[in-house]
Amino acid sequence: MIIIAILGDIGSGKSFASKLFGHPVFNADEIVKRIYLKDKKCFYDLKKKFPVYIKSFPINKTELLKLILSNKNNLSKINKIVHPIVRKKLNIFLNKNKKKRLVILDIPLILENRIMIKKCIFVYIHSEKKIKYKRLIKRPGYNSKLFKIIKKSQLPLLYKRKMSKYIIKNNYKKNTVKEQIELIKKEIFNL
Repeated sequence: MIIIAILGDIGSGKSFASKLFGHPVFNADEIVKRIYLKDKKCFYDLKKKFPVYIKSFPINKTELLKLILSNKNNLSKINKIVHPIVRKKLNIFLNKNKKKRLVILDIPLILENRIMIKKCIFVYIHSEKKIKYKRLIKRPGYNSKLFKIIKKSQLPLLYKRKMSKYIIKNNYKKNTVKEQIELIKKEIFNL
């Protein structure tokens, strides 16, 4: 099995590009959403750690937002509870797809959390800052303070770009991105 990990900035189109590969995708953001909706143990662990903010199940995004904005260190405390669950889900995904030719990992903090680094081929998604920002502020629930806290928890984009074997220039046009992906797949499968 070949493992491609998608890297890039917030709003650069990592999930968009991941889907265009046409192979199984592990989308960590979607997994975290499901954890907040369905995982009662996670809820109880978060409630125990942050009883003032976490009050109801399923975990409410508004409560999480208030928690993170109240203290920037709370994000890393939340991650210490949630990330081990995500890692378990990742292992299940990899076992389920072990006979597949290629799988895609869309895990925003893959380098920061040292997940699968030696086994991955990294692909960096580059998009123009202006376009990326316009798309970001249109997202439901966009919060500039939260954005800044998350950005500070991430490695520099230049480092992510240097770690990558391939760079996809995302102009947010499906055909253009798909063409670049097909070239990458052709090269990878001919290794």
